[in-house]
Amino acid sequence: MNILVINCGSSSLKYQLIDSATENVLAKGIVERIGMEGSCITHTPAGRDKVVKTQPMEDHNEAVRLVIEALIDPEHGVIKSLSEIGAVGHRVVHGGEKFKTAVKIDASVIKDIEDLSSLAPLHNPANLIGIHACEKNMPGVPQAAVFDTAFHQTMPQKAYMYGLPYEYYEKYKIRRYGFHGTSHDFVSNRAAEILGKDRKDLKIIVCHLGNGASISAVKNGECVDTSMGLTPLEGLIMGTRSGDLDPAILDFICEKEGLSSAEMNTVLNKKSGVYGLSGGISSDFRDLTAASKEGNELAKMALETYCYHVAKYIGSYTVAMQGVDVIAFTAGIGENDTGVRKGVCEYLKFMGVNIDEEKIMTRGEEVTVSTPDSKVTVMVVPTNEELAIARQTLAIL
Repeated sequence: MNILVINCGSSSLKYQLIDSATENVLAKGIVERIGMEGSCITHTPAGRDKVVKTQPMEDHNEAVRLVIEALIDPEHGVIKSLSEIGAVGHRVVHGGEKFKTAVKIDASVIKDIEDLSSLAPLHNPANLIGIHACEKNMPGVPQAAVFDTAFHQTMPQKAYMYGLPYEYYEKYKIRRYGFHGTSHDFVSNRAAEILGKDRKDLKIIVCHLGNGASISAVKNGECVDTSMGLTPLEGLIMGTRSGDLDPAILDFICEKEGLSSAEMNTVLNKKSGVYGLSGGISSDFRDLTAASKEGNELAKMALETYCYHVAKYIGSYTVAMQGVDVIAFTAGIGENDTGVRKGVCEYLKFMGVNIDEEKIMTRGEEVTVSTPDSKVTVMVVPTNEELAIARQTLAIL
């Protein structure tokens, strides 16, 4: 069965067509600037050059139609007709407490995703747009929703509750949900496979380090804690997100700077993180590394602070699980930034972590970077959220 994986944003749509039998990607692409001037689709068939087509598109219905046209195009396509797509798997950001696994989409699921939009106002409505667009353009093709939050629903109450009046949880379900769950699930399982072990027999810490970043503690195959919270703002310092901070800071800055709560939210999400710490140099770690090597002290401080916070979370999750067998780095920074990996692992020597200085320089590949005598196995495991979505879609359909 060929499964079309859709990740829909408010003005963009990423896609992959995956052969579920071989797990090969037949084609992938992105539609950008939907409903805006300069809208275009970039389509890449496997083993062939990408094709870029600029074309006005009013909405996501038009975007999905163009994706289908690209997939069945006689010259650039990879299938002959729409009938060769057996299912569609959608990334949906927030499933709340309702969804603990992927589900087949029907009217009641759509209503539940709508109801959860208050917890993810920037994401769930966009995800729904993609679902409705596929319904219109691909009638009769079954669809599945795969939730970012689902993998973390095994967290115990002591891990997900905030120190707030309990009535806020009762009224509004304010609690820690966690995100990047599809990645944490895939990487922890793949790490166990590489080691030839059952995930249920391991304690694994997954460090999903990208522009958005989160860490999870996976004990005996289940997530028992994760760094992101009610929203993706909590936890690690990220590219432009602040991560953990004293909440009283918000009121203090709003008063001093004359900012509204919405403006403060923009500061926390788009002007903070390593971007803010570095004095606005960049949120790209490659730029920060280059600036640090040139002697920029703010860039150096931003990188050091980032590594320190990642290491702190690893330490806390080692306590939460009463030990750790595997630490897996993944996502853009985790897979490719050797400086960050080395910086984090420097803090872990007390745990008996020994690093192979040659292997830790590997980028973007599956590799064990710890030495055979290391008390904790440290690995790089590239994530593949699209494949994970395809697998879960196939499993429920």
